[in-house]
Amino acid sequence: MQVILMEKVHKLGQLGDVVKVKDGYARNYLIPQGKAKRATEANLKAFAERRAELERQEAEKLAAAQARAAQLEGMIVEIGQKAGVDGKLFGSVGTVDIVEALKGKGIAVAKSEIRMPAGPIKAVGEYRVELVLHTDVHTAITVTVVPQ
Repeated sequence: MQVILMEKVHKLGQLGDVVKVKDGYARNYLIPQGKAKRATEANLKAFAERRAELERQEAEKLAAAQARAAQLEGMIVEIGQKAGVDGKLFGSVGTVDIVEALKGKGIAVAKSEIRMPAGPIKAVGEYRVELVLHTDVHTAITVTVVPQ
């Protein structure tokens, strides 16, 4: 299926690119999320008329993400969890726990913005967690897990 990208999509293209994607990816993710529209003549014409406005909105989103990244850069978040004598946690620390800890500091972060490629944290210690605030804006925080 041919679609017009309404915003930059990681590993797919920039705003305004007409790309060919699988039908299910377009129907189930790109179009419902507002990230793309079908590449019909009417949609291409409407996009050409709104291009400047969409580019301005994309620039505003990027600037807001950069401001949030500057606020989060180098932040240390402490999370208390029950742990055994050997330092293993009873349970784990996941994205929801990190979101709640940041919310306690007055910073709003979506669960989907947190990247934990090694999976949930299962031991006491310091861990570096990456946050993807925009397709072009990445930052990292330090999560310190302490025993309760």
